[in-house]
Amino acid sequence: MIAVRPPGDKSISHRALLIAGVADGVSTLRHLGDGADVWSTIGVVRTLGATVDVVEGPTGIDATVTPSVAPDAVGLLDCGNSGTTARLALGLLAGLGVGARLDGDGSLRGRPMRRVVYPLQAMGARIDHEGEADRLPVTVHPRATGALRTLRHRPRVASAQVKSAILLAGVLDGVAVEVREPARSRDHTERMLAACGAPVERREEGEGAVAAFEPGSWSGALRPLDLEIPGDPSSAAFMIGAALVNGRPIRIEAVSDNPTRNGVLEVLEEMGAAVSRENETISGGEPVCTWIVEPPDRLRSFDLGGTRIAGLIDELPLLAVLAARSVGRSSIRDAAELRVKESDRIAWLARNLTRIGVTVTERPDGLDIEGTSARLAGRVESGGDHRIEMAFGVLAAAPASDIEQEGRGCAAVSYPRFWEDLRAVTTWTE
Repeated sequence: MIAVRPPGDKSISHRALLIAGVADGVSTLRHLGDGADVWSTIGVVRTLGATVDVVEGPTGIDATVTPSVAPDAVGLLDCGNSGTTARLALGLLAGLGVGARLDGDGSLRGRPMRRVVYPLQAMGARIDHEGEADRLPVTVHPRATGALRTLRHRPRVASAQVKSAILLAGVLDGVAVEVREPARSRDHTERMLAACGAPVERREEGEGAVAAFEPGSWSGALRPLDLEIPGDPSSAAFMIGAALVNGRPIRIEAVSDNPTRNGVLEVLEEMGAAVSRENETISGGEPVCTWIVEPPDRLRSFDLGGTRIAGLIDELPLLAVLAARSVGRSSIRDAAELRVKESDRIAWLARNLTRIGVTVTERPDGLDIEGTSARLAGRVESGGDHRIEMAFGVLAAAPASDIEQEGRGCAAVSYPRFWEDLRAVTTWTE
């Protein structure tokens, strides 16, 4: 059985770097993700005044972060292609009262920012759009005096990035905040802030969840981090998918088993895969273990929608291409958020699957996909989106595929070793 250790979790890496940059002491972070998005966050933390010393290794980045008090205003924060960097940095700036201009590449400039800007403005942060409303670039103005206002926020769509920005603003300025979400989103920020000593509470409430910060008598000092970043389950999903379409078992070692991130395993079990766990432990408040996944004779179709979608948003492109090699008709609903990611992922999935001979129905919030065992052939494009590129890389590596990919290379945004690991998984023999 082949074993793969995925890159350090991208979501946890972003948060660890940003929190380390404002902690009360020197933090040590090991096995950070080494994709371009994480490097964007390293650049932002450095611009804010922290010293980030890095050592690059074959499986990730080790970093020592020495915080420093940022001035009232800094220059440009270049967030590259990373929406997480931009949205969490907005919350960080609001909480610190530091001014800056945030911008990113052409793709990031096309992604919505109002969902974060609006609640931060409601707290009293001064944030202006420089051009098109709801888009980067934006300017955050310094806050010379006064505190932010308490906020109780009820977003219509669950978003870990919005929740994290509000929590960071509240914690760093010492004002109470609460976010009530209609579904459970990633809770890495809550776990990490609590591990650093902040009185942050998280709890489930029906199908949704509540995250809250109440400063009380807390001193306001965040303990520094000493953290081994677990493997990224979203990246791991692509290696699992490659193993399944080739009928091979796989071990994913030292991966985050956070319950808001492992929903893909439940779907794979519904599709017939056998899943087990080994070496379960806790690191920095995060559950970590080894996943063992064994393939069925044939993958079965699935039906996804409702509150499950929030915990699967990054894995849906992979599940869509697996649906093309499953028995029956698979459906993805309530996933309109896919249209405002690095690309319109619904459109690109539908376009590419149709090009190679899969029957697909595109809807505003999802897709219906007819599984087939026929040969799939044609030319596909990624639209500059790393997860679209990786998804069709998996499908191209499946039997009875003659798929040509145009413009390979953007997988490095999140998974620089993707093609190397994919080759190892698909060519491995006992």
